[in-house]
Amino acid sequence: MADKLTADLQKQLAARVDYYREMGIHDFYRQPVPEESHAIDASPPEESIPIVSKESLFDAVRPVIQDKPAALKAVREDIGDCIRCRLHKGRKNIVFGVGNVNADIMFVGEGPGADEDEQGEPFVGRAGQLLNNMISAMGLKRQDVYIANVVKCRPPGNRTPERDECDTCGPFLMRQIEIIRPKVIVALGAVAAKYLLAINDSMANLRGRWYEVKGAKLLVTYHPAYLLRDPRQKKEAWKDLQMVMKYLGLKPGGRTAEE
Repeated sequence: MADKLTADLQKQLAARVDYYREMGIHDFYRQPVPEESHAIDASPPEESIPIVSKESLFDAVRPVIQDKPAALKAVREDIGDCIRCRLHKGRKNIVFGVGNVNADIMFVGEGPGADEDEQGEPFVGRAGQLLNNMISAMGLKRQDVYIANVVKCRPPGNRTPERDECDTCGPFLMRQIEIIRPKVIVALGAVAAKYLLAINDSMANLRGRWYEVKGAKLLVTYHPAYLLRDPRQKKEAWKDLQMVMKYLGLKPGGRTAEE
């Protein structure tokens, strides 16, 4: 027997809808729920509140984003000419993200370097060239994937982003993930992995297994900049990428990631 949404669930649902509207998402669609799930009905029925189960309220309310570029543009506009943390000092460009908005794979690094700050695009320097090789080895092209960073401004001297800087800028990354909805997220390096997983652990312990983040599978591998410093680890990174390829059913490209 269906009953009404409780006041608490209605409040949570309204907050969730407001959150998506702030992202520039305004179209919501009702998802069917099997009778055996004991769904709860809204009253009156003509109101546009989705029918959901108490156990999966927010999963059922996930909107179908029909215009991902517009949603990403809204996030970028929300960032604006950001001065939320100290990283804005000395930057040339905010480096937002680039790639296929319908990508199955999203690569996430820690932050832009000098070349990225100059061009306003992530992974365009030497590390970016190696990342391109890694993507090619997976049988894909750069334009097939989406690439972003935890922080959008270059840390001075290419230092590692501080925890408070990641916490300030990271929510924009999470909104990008929710819009792109990749099947797999590849966390490049410890900073990205620790932020996305909220785990403080070593790369040795973080690598080699799957995690769940925002409805996507997440795998941790080495940052390309680290691989340039220690090429011996390229074989290990290739093992990580092969896990992604196996999960997505991809065939290797014409070159190996170790090149």
